[in-house]
Amino acid sequence: MDAAPDSSTEHQDSDNDSDTESKVDPDTQAQEYFERVLGSSSQSSQASQCLPPTSLSVSDKAQVSDHRSPPLELKKSPVTDDTASGLLSLPLELILEICSYLQPRFVLGVLPLVCKTLRDILQDEVTWRIRLLKRIGSSYPVVEADDAFNWPAACIELEEHLQQWAENGRNTEHFSLAEGHFASVDSVLLLQGGKLCVSGSRDRNVNLWDLRELGKAPEKVLVKALGTERNGTHKGWVWSLAARDDHVCSGSWDSTVKLWDIAANGQQCGEIKGKAAVLCLSYLPDILVTGTYDKKVSVYDPRAALAPVKSRKLHSSAVLSLAADERFILSGSEDRTLVCFDRRANSVLQRLQLDSYLLTMSYHGAQLWAGDNNGQLYVFENKGGCFQHIRIHVPTDPPKVICSRTHSCVLNGISVEGNMAVAASGGVSVEVWKLSV
Repeated sequence: MDAAPDSSTEHQDSDNDSDTESKVDPDTQAQEYFERVLGSSSQSSQASQCLPPTSLSVSDKAQVSDHRSPPLELKKSPVTDDTASGLLSLPLELILEICSYLQPRFVLGVLPLVCKTLRDILQDEVTWRIRLLKRIGSSYPVVEADDAFNWPAACIELEEHLQQWAENGRNTEHFSLAEGHFASVDSVLLLQGGKLCVSGSRDRNVNLWDLRELGKAPEKVLVKALGTERNGTHKGWVWSLAARDDHVCSGSWDSTVKLWDIAANGQQCGEIKGKAAVLCLSYLPDILVTGTYDKKVSVYDPRAALAPVKSRKLHSSAVLSLAADERFILSGSEDRTLVCFDRRANSVLQRLQLDSYLLTMSYHGAQLWAGDNNGQLYVFENKGGCFQHIRIHVPTDPPKVICSRTHSCVLNGISVEGNMAVAASGGVSVEVWKLSV
């Protein structure tokens, strides 16, 4: 993978939005796209979905860079010979081993109150780094600068997460919502901390679900199909969803983005009529970004009745995935490039050439995690405004599988929020896993 400065040709980085493409039936175009971009990976997924997860090795070539941390050194026990007695007379390694059998919140909240010695041990960052690395059995993912990273909090979060999904998800309930759609579901999104869910399907509908009614009143789980059109929410496959607070936007192969106010019973509150299928969305307080089939990334202002701000052709093929924050817009394309657009400078900052194309992105803090069409997970880190490729994960090595759920059909999307996980199924259903807390 090569990182190159912005040397965009005119057709790749153009402000000209006047070009139009010939009118194509959205369903035909969507089917061609699906077979070309997702066909091989979907068939591979279906062929292997019933197999148990296995450990896959990462070749030296795939492991682009090695970020092993230097060995962690424990401080010597602060207990002196004069005061040593009982538990505190043990070597520090044994004290930490005993603490590892206790819940991390108890260790952090109670033991420091016992005596100054334990307080000093448990306030040492290295104590928690050692505990964390033992739990995961490998190096921790790339993190912020050590002085800004909360190791005790990370350890608590990881251990509680592992405990929740222990014994292959023994504490989870599974629900299959198969009555709302009559075609493949391609996108799902949890809202309000997992209380509500929206799903987009090839039946052209966006459905709103109330997950609080699961196991109580099944007939009330499906709230409604959004919109007032008789033949569906959209006039083409619904391919992408995004949300900010109680506002949801849906992107479709009919070249439109529609906005919905969930707080107002799902009423439509806006619409963008574009020139090409909308394949991905990113929704921020000040901008709504779309990635479209005609190779463009477009920006709209939701505060000004969705006024268009900028439309640029950043790629030479369809834009498949997006992520954005107050500084950057990141886009992945079928042309196998990742483009970083600097919002402040209003220009392309960086263009990375990949060996595959990125289908989904998650960008938080200084890290971009992206999944490609080969089932691999890329990690990029923002270092001073320049994104650097850190490594490639092949599923299960790492990250490790802590819980596995099989499904009879391909899963096209997933959303996790609170104690809920939902998946969009090619078997015309929304699959829900509820974690008992």
